[in-house]
Amino acid sequence: MSAAPTLNGQVIGQAHYATRALLETVLAPTGTTFNQSVALNAVADGGEAVERGALVARMTGALKIDESAVQATIRELAESKLLESLPGDASRLRLTEAGRTLNGQIRAAVAEITERLYGGLPAEDLQTAGRLLALVTARANAALADS
Repeated sequence: MSAAPTLNGQVIGQAHYATRALLETVLAPTGTTFNQSVALNAVADGGEAVERGALVARMTGALKIDESAVQATIRELAESKLLESLPGDASRLRLTEAGRTLNGQIRAAVAEITERLYGGLPAEDLQTAGRLLALVTARANAALADS
């Protein structure tokens, strides 16, 4: 039996890309891109509506993409009738009924993937890994801000 690898960027990246590949198998039949799924989820997390600027900030910060990519994603979702501005307030966005339905389907599929990948792992190991990854993320974000 080989020794467990030391946590590093390569190990984190491999886990990310393997998990992302599973997510893509869920998204592909719906015609939803990864960025669109992130936007749908972020708007759903915002309750009734979310400020456009807050959505842009969340996505640029989390995905490390530029604002134009987020604005394009918002336009795509609006054109697909999955996202809309509040009547009389273009600065606030909400999911349409079709957007809520699609987001619910994606969330259910992600919950199944999550159970397959994390189910049965010791809670204390998951908490330790979560703390370490949050610290690595904070350090990387600080390094990016300094560059």
